[in-house]
Amino acid sequence: MSQTTETFYEVMRRQGITRRSFLKFCSLTAAALGLGPAYAPKIANAMETKPRTPVIWVHGLECTCCSESFIRSAHPLVKDVVLSMISLDYDDTLMASAGHQAEAALQETIEKYKGNYILAVEGNPPLNEDGMYCIIGGKPFVEQLRHAAKDAKAIISWGACASYGCVQAAKPNPTRATPVHKVITDKPIIKVPGCPPIAEVMTGVITYMLTFDRMPELDRQGRPKMFYGQRIHDKCYRRPHFDAGQFVENWDDDAARRGECLYKMGCKGPTTYNACSTVRWNDGVSFPIQSGHGCIGCSEDGFWDNGPFYDRLAQVKQFGIEENADTIGRAAAAGVGGAIAVHAAISALKRAQHKNEIKEEPTTTKGED
Repeated sequence: MSQTTETFYEVMRRQGITRRSFLKFCSLTAAALGLGPAYAPKIANAMETKPRTPVIWVHGLECTCCSESFIRSAHPLVKDVVLSMISLDYDDTLMASAGHQAEAALQETIEKYKGNYILAVEGNPPLNEDGMYCIIGGKPFVEQLRHAAKDAKAIISWGACASYGCVQAAKPNPTRATPVHKVITDKPIIKVPGCPPIAEVMTGVITYMLTFDRMPELDRQGRPKMFYGQRIHDKCYRRPHFDAGQFVENWDDDAARRGECLYKMGCKGPTTYNACSTVRWNDGVSFPIQSGHGCIGCSEDGFWDNGPFYDRLAQVKQFGIEENADTIGRAAAAGVGGAIAVHAAISALKRAQHKNEIKEEPTTTKGED
């Protein structure tokens, strides 16, 4: 693509930002993405040489919570993402123009950057009644989605709505609300689920894609491993209480005041993959479990139908759910002892069988042929 837009570095310099501050920004970005200091020069080189990437952001059935989360990002600040790192050419929620002007901007971006823009999708298309449950610019949203996706180089599905369907697709799903990847099947799609996703996760994904001009490594569900590679349970500060069998039994009981595990109150942390317990929310201040409410699993497929939210996860079976540490130790020792006993019994049976086979073998004497 010919360089028709400024690079990120050119924009920063024009804004009066020093070279030193720019390099510091690159180092912080590398750290935020978990890439290590060796990647800071690579980020700097990409920001200096690559033009800003055009982004089209469209909205289907959703509540706009993804946009609300995105504009609250602190690392990097969303103003740096929108005004410097990308060229946000269309977003009917954030853009100043409306109506025919907005639709003209969409079409102009598609034609000008054909095959080189990123399509960000918030919400999902309803397919029932020919898509008439969501109308954008006088046409069903599913038509706008297909039109914008045709010449995109990659698609980002923001939030649980675009990634999995969310509440709109909950049973019985009368509008046939459908995730983006089931409508657009010929483009690379990265899912950034959550209701909403964490702000820094959203800006982190964009930063990575713009810096390295590729999608980050994805898990089997299409989510970036750098943010969805571990369960919330694995990094939760209440995990020691889970392993010790110390649980909140009722809201506001003594265990709740002590900050013990919320598993019995329906916390879905053991089955939910997200960065909530590490990146956290509101500039890293807190996350739902820290606030005293269990995880509802909003970054997992079909979470709205996986409730009730306050029922414990019956399918989770591992040490620490019901037992204390002493009982777990005895159970483990009994398991080892039982395995040794079974092994000894099998060995004794084999030795007895071998002796019987020797006794039953016919004996021969000299001359008997």
